[in-house]
Amino acid sequence: MIKRILPYEGLLHEVVEHNGVLYIGGIVPEDTSLDMSGQANDVLRQLAQLLKTLGSDLANVLQVTIYMTDLKEKAEFNTAWKARFAEAHLPARAAIGVADLGPGVKLEMTAIAARH
Repeated sequence: MIKRILPYEGLLHEVVEHNGVLYIGGIVPEDTSLDMSGQANDVLRQLAQLLKTLGSDLANVLQVTIYMTDLKEKAEFNTAWKARFAEAHLPARAAIGVADLGPGVKLEMTAIAARH
């Protein structure tokens, strides 16, 4: 059974669930005035809150895709990443460079996670 959760602007669903797996659409920083580290912390905080709301947590994240406007800032992103994910629960991950994510947006993240 497929559940569409948290509709977003009528164009897509923020989260789709299938067989206990959560497919989470793009999360962008709420505060685009922050540097990469700040925006990364913002996005990871939002992901953690969303997962908690859905009955899961960061330990259940299976895969993450990060879209960055400047891959040279990956080290700053990794600092925030390491602070949020325990080494034993690191998900599979890909970082992709993109030309534009919107005014001031340095990254967008999608995730796949298991529900508890």
